Amino acid sequence: MARSALWREIAETLAAEIARGQFPLGGKLPTEAALSARFGVNRHTVRHALADLAARGLTHARRGAGVFVTGSSTDYPLGRRVRFHQAVEASGKVPSRRLTRNETRPADAEEAAALGLSAGDPVHVVEGVSMADGQPIAVFRSVFPAERFADLPAALALHQSITAALADCGLPDYTRATTRLTATLAPATLALQLQLPAGAPVLQSVAVNVDGAGNPVEFGTTWFAGERVTLTVAGG
Repeated sequence: MARSALWREIAETLAAEIARGQFPLGGKLPTEAALSARFGVNRHTVRHALADLAARGLTHARRGAGVFVTGSSTDYPLGRRVRFHQAVEASGKVPSRRLTRNETRPADAEEAAALGLSAGDPVHVVEGVSMADGQPIAVFRSVFPAERFADLPAALALHQSITAALADCGLPDYTRATTRLTATLAPATLALQLQLPAGAPVLQSVAVNVDGAGNPVEFGTTWFAGERVTLTVAGG
């Protein structure tokens, strides 16, 4: 069989196995050596097949770590009432979040200005990874005025949901007042959390959420994986 037909057949075989769930989202494909042995071809042919999968958006390579399965892009609206779980579910996927930080510290100058505080006032800082179907799509940092939401850290430990935790603290609703979007490249630590190669494109969103009276309640920064999220601007 011609070499060109070989790599195409290997790519189609692997693509079909990904579609059937034999390699789950975020999971790692076998090594080039293992695939070469399985299909009885050299590594050059395997690399050609893997390059085809990457070009289709089915996989991505992480330098020194291997080739991992990706999923389809998640539609994510940016409107006045953006709720992570609802947005991901509307895209037909299962949302989940993993909190990596939940602590109280003094506000820096930028945080204080956004929240209407004085620099050094206490704030709660929450960080984590947002996922769709188990695949990381964003890393977030949210900052809240600690005096107003004294019980927020405990509520977050209970709910793992910012909306539910804020409701427990007496804030049943909030809306987005401002959003600033910037395209950038992922440094190594951010790329690791998103399971992307260092330098991959990300969209950074900086937003301020307010209560019904217009008082700032959250200063948030989110880094979206550019290849996995389609941001749409929605009206009120």
